[in-house]
This record gives sequence, structure tokens and C-alpha cells, in this order.
Amino acid sequence: MSYITTKTSYLSVNGDTIAYREMGKGKSALPLILLTHLAATMDNWDPKLLDLLAEKEHIIVLDLPGVGSSQGKVAGTISGMAEQALAIIRALGYEKINLLGLSMGGMIAQEIVRIDGKMVNRLILAGTGPRGGKEVDKVTGKTFKFMAKAGLERIDPKRYIFYNHDEKGRMEAEKVLGRMAMRPKDFAGKEMKLSGFLTQLKAIKRWGRGDSDSLSYITQLTLIVNGDNDMQVPTENSYDMHDKIAGSQLIIYPNAGHGSIFQHADTFASSLLAFLEV
Repeated sequence: MSYITTKTSYLSVNGDTIAYREMGKGKSALPLILLTHLAATMDNWDPKLLDLLAEKEHIIVLDLPGVGSSQGKVAGTISGMAEQALAIIRALGYEKINLLGLSMGGMIAQEIVRIDGKMVNRLILAGTGPRGGKEVDKVTGKTFKFMAKAGLERIDPKRYIFYNHDEKGRMEAEKVLGRMAMRPKDFAGKEMKLSGFLTQLKAIKRWGRGDSDSLSYITQLTLIVNGDNDMQVPTENSYDMHDKIAGSQLIIYPNAGHGSIFQHADTFASSLLAFLEV
């Protein structure tokens, strides 16, 4: 089954109906929970990447409260979002998981480990940075700048947020965005609301202005991934996290930016599956 036709499931968490999708159930001892980026819903995952991962892993993607097809309110802090995610994971019946966070999802993933380190077996941080990291507090300004540029061209803002601004970047963006657009309307979820998007931006800014983090609390086997030219959350943050997290692995993809795990879906999927098997 392909992710583009995977149906949405629902469960009640703290009185809110939460939307999630899962593939490959029973294929791995622990589920791989994936947390997505700013302004994104479950429909913004690259179906090619999820299909590749689901060949060997039980994967679960979800909309946090107030996002996409989930009821509730978007939390005003990254740690609040982490508490929400933990509540959903527990409601799904899991006490141990593998965890992948992309961009804002990577910030939430770090806070999940801080709150309940025993929950996370292995951690993957993609296109993200630590609390107080380089230019994390500037994500808001960058996002609006890239949105304005895309608006003038009447294209998806992810073209400039996630991919290099040259011709190669345009081609890579078109490939990935084209795959995302393949999801039939009958299987699509609700879009992100503006109010929730603005709340997320404020939360990221607040987190970016927080005290610089030693990350010493992260003791799990950790894989850090980024492109060599991340303009949204500078690649320097990935090197910083690698230096701070003992025993971590680092992958930097060439000629790639914030969306490196989608641009290099085949290679990344292979590396991630190998990392989870160690």
C-alpha cells in the first residue's frame, strides 16, 4: 500500500479527536513516529520516502492538536507540543518508540527526550537545530520572506524554504512537490489554519531565543541529517548537535537544503533503515 492512499485513523486524546496514519504495522518491534515541520500536516510527507520506510518499519505520522485534521489547540511552546505528542503516543498504546523529527518536528523531538527519555529508543533529527541554536529565532522572518518570493511566482513556498534557489533546486522541488500532490482528494486531510501557523512561528521564535542547550540529556543513539545548504535552519546547527550528542552519527547531503531527506529519499531511507537495525 502506498502512503498516498493510506487512510486516516482517529483516536481521542484528552477530549480531542486526533488524526494519524500508519503503515507497515507489525514489520518492526517498535514503531517509528514521525513529527513534521512548521505549517505542515500529514499530507506534507513525501510519499516516496514513507513507502520506502514502510517496507521494513511500522511508521506512524500524525497531526498534533490544532493541526490539519486534528481537533484542539496548537500549543504555544515547543515543550507544550512535546507534551501533546507524548499524550498521543501513549494513547496509541506505546511506551517505547523510535522517533524522527523534521525541522520543527526535530525541536519537538528533542523536548520529548528531555521530558521522557525512556520513551525514545533511537532518535533522528533532520533539518533542525537545538534550543538557542544559530538563527532558529529568525525562522519567522525567513519563512515570510520565502513565502513572499513564492507568492510572486504563484508557487508553493516549500520551493524556496526546502530547496536550493538555483535550477537544480527547482527541479528537485518539482519532483518532491509533485509526489505530494499525487494524494487523491478522498484521502487528503484538512489544511493548516492560519492561527495555528502563527502560533507555531511564535513557539519556534521563543525556543530559538532560549538558553543554548548542551543536549547532554540525549543519550540515545542519534542520527543527525541535513543538506549542506539549509537556509531555513542553518546546517551549522547539525554540526553543533553532532558535537554535543555523544556517539551521534551525522549525514550531510551535497547540493541540498532544508528538504534533504525528501530530495535524497532513496539514500536517506537506506541509511535510516540501517541505523534502526544496528
